[in-house]
Amino acid sequence: MTLSADAVASSPPVHLVPMRRRHLRSVLRIEAQVYPSPWSLSLFLGELGLRASRYYVVARVDGAVVGYAGLMVSADEAHVTTIAVDPSWQQHRVGSRLLINLTRAAAARGARHMTLEVRVSNVAAQHMYARFGFETEGVRKNYYAESREDALIMWVHDIDSEAYLRRIATIDGGIEGDTIDETRATAP
Repeated sequence: MTLSADAVASSPPVHLVPMRRRHLRSVLRIEAQVYPSPWSLSLFLGELGLRASRYYVVARVDGAVVGYAGLMVSADEAHVTTIAVDPSWQQHRVGSRLLINLTRAAAARGARHMTLEVRVSNVAAQHMYARFGFETEGVRKNYYAESREDALIMWVHDIDSEAYLRRIATIDGGIEGDTIDETRATAP
C-alpha cells in the first residue's frame, strides 16, 4: 500500500531515535514478522552494549516503533547488521529514512565503505540499496540457514565523498513527509 501525496503530507512525522531497551518489545514484534529466524532479546541487548562499535536506531510514528536498523563499524568499514520495517509501514520510505541515517552515522564514525547482505529473493530491498549506490560484489551460499537461501553481498564505496553525500541529500530531499532525526547521527 502506498500513500497518496496528500496522505503523506498529512501523515505524522517519522522520528528517528537511538534504540534503547524500552524499544525492544516493539523491535522483537517487527523482527518476528519479517524474519524467519528472528534475533533474540539477548542478541539485541548484547549489540546495544557494544556502544563503541555499534549504532542502532528506531523509527517511530506517533510513539509507535515502525522500523529499526543497526550498524557495526570497524576501521573504515561499516556493516549494516539489520534493517527492518513493520509490514504495515513498508512502502512509506521508512527503510530509506533509516538507511540515510545509518549512512550518515557510518561516515561520522570514519567509515569510507558500507556493506550488507540481502536475500536473493528480496528484490524490493535490493532496489532500495541500489538507489543508495550499493552494488553486488559477491554471494554467500546458503547464508540463511532456515531456508538455505543465498545472500547477495552488496557494497557502496567512498561514502565520505562529497559526491556520495550529495547523493544521500538528494534521496533525503525526495522523501515526502517530515523526518525528525533525534539521533545526532553526525556525532560519533
